[in-house]
Formats: sequence, structure tokens, C-alpha cells
Amino acid sequence: MNEPATTAVSFWEKHVMAIDEVTRRFERIRGALESVHVPFALVGGQAVALWVATKDPAAVRSTKDVDILVRRDDLSIVRKAALSVGMEYFEVLSVGMLLERDNPNPRQAVHLIWADEKVRSEYPLPSPRIDEIERLATGEPVVTLSGLVRMKLMADRDQDRLHLRDMIGVELIGRGMLANLPLDLATRLDRLLTEEGR
Repeated sequence: MNEPATTAVSFWEKHVMAIDEVTRRFERIRGALESVHVPFALVGGQAVALWVATKDPAAVRSTKDVDILVRRDDLSIVRKAALSVGMEYFEVLSVGMLLERDNPNPRQAVHLIWADEKVRSEYPLPSPRIDEIERLATGEPVVTLSGLVRMKLMADRDQDRLHLRDMIGVELIGRGMLANLPLDLATRLDRLLTEEGR
């Protein structure tokens, strides 16, 4: 009778451990980059989680990815800093990432997004500039809300729309953002806002 409960606890513990490992991975690379004074910012799902937490911590969705915005010109310094914490730079299908030297699993990578460059040639805008950074109350450097919204609208995958809905749900995003977006991105955001009754 107790076995299902034990198994459930084991699965929950594994889930918590995985989230903790993502946090530790970010803290390691954060410390390494800050020690060499390289500007960077969290982007992607971790940035969404931190922004959502500023409004409602209970609405935060966990994510296993660590994505950081850096300047391509800083890559040599980033590589040396990463090596100091046991991570090596690889490029897979034109995507730069930092992998654990002891366990080079791309699912556990720190992905690098190049500041002020297009992630894909068809995107209407480049990634945010390296000065589009905010430090939230908890101290983490994250991309500005407007920069994050642009990135999520351009990527436009199911998970990106889910992240945008999370931010709409806690009232981080509203119709006031529409005027500052290119028409195709404004149209995407308008549709999401309408679907969410905003």
C-alpha cells in the first residue's frame, strides 16, 4: 500500500532536485561572468519566471533551460570564465552553448543568445541590446520586460505563447505595449491579449 506514495515522493524529489540543479548552474555561470565583469542578462523561461514572480510567485512556471544574453565580442572572455566553473563552449547548429565538462548533455546547457543580433534571419528585430538589462529585487540581471516580450513574440512557439500568457495573466503585459511593436508582433500580442480577455 505504501509503495505508490513512496514512488510519488521519489518523483517529486527528483523534480525538486532538477529545479535546484538549474538554479545552481545559473549561479555558477553568473558568478563566473560577474567575476570578469562581462555584462549579461537572463532571457527565456528563467527570465519569464523571475518577472512573473515580481507579481505573483504562485504563478511561476518552472523551466529547465538557462538562456543568457551576451555580446558576441565577449565570447572569448565568456569561454574562459565558463572553464573556471567546469563548463566548455560548443556550437551546435549555429547555437552557442556552455556544457558541463563532466556531463556534456545539451539538455543541461547554458544557451547563449547574442545581443543585438537576429536569432533567425527572418525575425523582424534583433535580440535586445546588452544595455537592456534590469536587476530585479532579488538581484538577478534579467532582460527588460519589453525586450523579453519582443523575443517571445518573435519566437512564437507554443512555449513562448504560454510564457506570454503567464505574463498577461499577472498583468505584466497590457495593450500599452502594442504601439511600440512592429505590426506583425503587435498583431500576435493583440491576439493573445484578446484570447485572455484583456
